[in-house]
Amino acid sequence: MTMQKVDLPIKRRYRDVMPQLTERHGYENVMAVPKIEKIVVNMGLGEAKDDSKVLEKASKELATITLQRPVITKAKKSVSNFKLRAGMPIGLKVTLRGERMWAFLDKLINVTLPRVRDFRGISANAFDGRGNYSLGLREQLVFPEISFDQVDATRGMDITIVTSAPNDEEARSLLELLGMPFRK
Repeated sequence: MTMQKVDLPIKRRYRDVMPQLTERHGYENVMAVPKIEKIVVNMGLGEAKDDSKVLEKASKELATITLQRPVITKAKKSVSNFKLRAGMPIGLKVTLRGERMWAFLDKLINVTLPRVRDFRGISANAFDGRGNYSLGLREQLVFPEISFDQVDATRGMDITIVTSAPNDEEARSLLELLGMPFRK
């Protein structure tokens, strides 16, 4: 699972987009131009509390998708209505930075999102007010690495793109210029 240093097209596109962002938002310094800091992929697995094999299978799938081993997230509180105890494994998460982040973003924009059924673009309203964008996928089968025959159950995931933009407007223009297919 090693990642080679490759000059990805999306990374080159970011370098080409920097002057446009500077002109559009009037940055005086190159370091003020927003950039993507990290991408966090989160998969909630409520059924993992009953069956540990679900956690192993989902972990393998998430590692295949992101090229990085996921971290098991555990419940912080006990909730009796859900038969949940503090410390029980309930999900997986991966934080991507650097080359893996750019490779995942390139794959997400150019390969994965167009494979989503009835895809008409992603919502432009899913920003959090601080320049971060969150996106939910209903199934892991939209990723080309996942084979339909190997999947025991469809699982959704949340993808959060964390940028250094101070507000949503600047983050939206960064992602638009990088090619993120927002709904018109």
